[in-house]
Amino acid sequence: MNKSDIAKKLAEEMNIKKVIAEEVVDIVFDSMTEALKKDDKVEIRGFGSIKNRKYDAYTGRNPKTGEPIKVPEKKLPFFKVGKELKERINRA
Repeated sequence: MNKSDIAKKLAEEMNIKKVIAEEVVDIVFDSMTEALKKDDKVEIRGFGSIKNRKYDAYTGRNPKTGEPIKVPEKKLPFFKVGKELKERINRA
């Protein structure tokens, strides 16, 4: 399922135009992205949570040449599945 599928399902369920549903989905995802940029945690009860994990800078190696390269510190979003979602998936 992708973003377009979510908007289509929302439009069908709420009986609204697909354009409006797409806008709503975009607002939700943009809000989540902005929160993560600010290092806030995004939590959707019953589904899961997303938070940034910080990785320190380190010296790596170019796999092609073997030459050492500096890898800068970075943040990556990490998703943790909620208990209710785990239970729903495993009930089948």
